[in-house]
Amino acid sequence: MADDEKLTIRKDKRVHYGSMEEKIKAGTAQVPRQPVVALTTGSTSPTVDLSDSGMSEEEIEEPSKEQHIYVSSEYLPMEKRESEDKIQALAEFERRKKAREIKVSTDDKEVKRYLRQIGEPICLFGEGPADRRNRLRELLSVLGEDAIIRKEEDEEKKAEVEREKETWFHEGPDSLKISRLYIAEYSLPKAKARLEKSRAEQELPEATKNGKIQEIIRRMQTVNISGSQIGDSRPISYCTFSPNGEYILTASWSGLCKLWSLPDIEMVQVYRGHDINVGAIEFHPQSTKSVEPTDVNMASCSHDGTVKLWSLESDEPIANIEGSAPFRVSRIKFHPSGRFLATCVHDSSWRMWDLVQLEEVLHQEGHSGPVYCIAYHPDGSLAVTGGLDSFGRVWDLRTGRCVMFMEGHLKGVLAVDFSPNGYHIASGSEDHSTKIWDLRRRDVLYTIPSHTNLVSGVKFEKNHGQFLVTTSYDNTAKVWAANTWQPLRTLQGHDGKIMGLDISPDGSQICTSSSDRTFKLWTPE
Repeated sequence: MADDEKLTIRKDKRVHYGSMEEKIKAGTAQVPRQPVVALTTGSTSPTVDLSDSGMSEEEIEEPSKEQHIYVSSEYLPMEKRESEDKIQALAEFERRKKAREIKVSTDDKEVKRYLRQIGEPICLFGEGPADRRNRLRELLSVLGEDAIIRKEEDEEKKAEVEREKETWFHEGPDSLKISRLYIAEYSLPKAKARLEKSRAEQELPEATKNGKIQEIIRRMQTVNISGSQIGDSRPISYCTFSPNGEYILTASWSGLCKLWSLPDIEMVQVYRGHDINVGAIEFHPQSTKSVEPTDVNMASCSHDGTVKLWSLESDEPIANIEGSAPFRVSRIKFHPSGRFLATCVHDSSWRMWDLVQLEEVLHQEGHSGPVYCIAYHPDGSLAVTGGLDSFGRVWDLRTGRCVMFMEGHLKGVLAVDFSPNGYHIASGSEDHSTKIWDLRRRDVLYTIPSHTNLVSGVKFEKNHGQFLVTTSYDNTAKVWAANTWQPLRTLQGHDGKIMGLDISPDGSQICTSSSDRTFKLWTPE
């Protein structure tokens, strides 16, 4: 071999283990193909195409339920997600821009006060005045610049609601002290006598007490109309018996008040003085007994705020009580002593007038709406008022304090009365119900679903309080047994709303007046 000849060494090509390269070049290898899975719209089960796979259906195992894979055709477009991110980024940018423009006080005390008003902590750990100021700015950018103003308005509204429940006291004249002392001296002996009478009744045998109750119930179940009279050309808004039970007073929307004799129901006197609807008229507690006919025997009130005092003989008022106009005076009531006259005024107050000193001795607020009705305790120590704010209040006339808040009616309280036992109060309301309140518990004792319209009057029998009478705008009056508060009798006969109610001093007669321009007498058979 010559030196210039080159040796060529042939190397075998390295084929990696498992490679199909050589077989593919030789055309001897077959590449297995995967079966084609086709999805049919509306179906969750895929369809397998075996035509190109070289596999038979038997060679494919049926997958179990656990191996089923749900392939959803829904997709979330990336553009939507990107647009939401952009919106959030823009909103955050606007918020930061707004935060930079918000003017916040540099006084750290003011900043703390604002944080407290919007309900945020006034200081965080390690936070300085500048950080606190920035935090307030960030909060206002989220809540709005008027967040503090809205918070203040909400607090003012809450405070106003609380103020409405507050009892306001007007500074009275020097004569108020004299009046309170007089009421205390008058009421204490009366309370003593009432308690002694109650103890004596408690000592009676149970059979005797039950017999008296059954007799009263039996009598009241037989009540019927005993007399009826057309009293005026307009609705008769009020009626009341005289203390001796021989007369009836009526008040009308015509402005006239009339005196009627019993039992013949003949008109005795017409009292002219009011120019507008008369809301109520009341007898002096000693009228027709110890008071002279020429002295003050009656008082009346009207919608124009006037209050007038009358004698029995003259058809003209002998005195006027001024100070309530132009507000309506809905009800008046003589104190059991006869010295004081209470007026219910629609300026959310009630007043007490001393007829001896001839001046207003008490101007009492406490209701958040017009005061509509009032009644005195049998001893004269307390007064209960009802208002169109749906609440009642019991006042101690000796101290001037509100000793009980009567909350429970859903609408205005239109009538109240004390029971002769001294601790039960009845109230009638626009919500069609009558509630019995226990002064000892300072709570509701019983609720009577008494009528199908507003309750315009409630009255206890005046001697023992053995029964209660209610009247309503549903044209009926109803008699209820005391203590059990079960209905005894429904008095039907009026063609209009019953507006006035009273029970005679001996409890033998009931008088009702109505918008049908009549008043009627009801007696047991």
